[in-house]
Amino acid sequence: MLVMVVAQLLWLQSVHAQAPLNPKIKAEVSKQESIYRSEGDRVPEGYTVDRSLSRYVEALTGDFDRSLARLGPGDRWLDIGAGKGQAILDYFAPNYDLAHAERRGRKAQVVAMSIEDRRTPEWGFSAASLGANQLRYLHNRRLREYSVEELGRFQIITDVIGGFSYTTDLTLFMQMVLGLLEPGGNFYTVLQDVHSETGANQPYYEDSPFLTEIADSSGAEMKVCSWLKSISCVQVTCEFKKEWRPPLEAFQVQKVCNDVNVPALTPVHYEAGTPPERRFVLKN
Repeated sequence: MLVMVVAQLLWLQSVHAQAPLNPKIKAEVSKQESIYRSEGDRVPEGYTVDRSLSRYVEALTGDFDRSLARLGPGDRWLDIGAGKGQAILDYFAPNYDLAHAERRGRKAQVVAMSIEDRRTPEWGFSAASLGANQLRYLHNRRLREYSVEELGRFQIITDVIGGFSYTTDLTLFMQMVLGLLEPGGNFYTVLQDVHSETGANQPYYEDSPFLTEIADSSGAEMKVCSWLKSISCVQVTCEFKKEWRPPLEAFQVQKVCNDVNVPALTPVHYEAGTPPERRFVLKN
């Protein structure tokens, strides 16, 4: 028991300890903050806060829709970068049950997470009717600022162009996500304009790199899909979706045991955007 407690404390320390950023990256992160807080006409093109659940189904891997429909009242779903929480509202709408014949009984407990508070009156009405334990909205804090004890554990975690696309520390982000997943649980996410597992695509923007790139310690390219597959205790599926503009790659990361080890990446480039342009180097 003592060993387990010490291991948990060490894990939490590693999660919350973020490496200092170089001055150029810090300046770009400051620009990115203004994008997060933008309102009305000042919201830049590409920064979407109201994606529907149908868009989640289109963007994520093919297993997501079935996996979500199988959740019951004892299960939990965390949506990172939820924005207005439209996907979650769609999940609780009557039409969702009509479209999923396998859905029976009460739905899962759901937690929406957003840097900024984008809740609408519709969210307030739904939360009041469903009850406090069924629906929660967390804001003004990043994923790394929460503890496992505070959030609990989940069967499904989603991120549709949220923290996974915007973070300066992919290693820390994945450590936290996998720490919050129950064994057997799934993390569903995407990246726009990334070199796919097959390597058949080119950067979407002319004379520009891919939006997210990883190099190993020798400088050779390491695809994001390959990096995810190098994490211990996970099974990873990568699906390239060329019909999107920009094209995107969807990732399903299933946690299969608790001995998770995420290979460490160092951020070496970050340029604010929707989403930002990022480069990382794999540590030895």
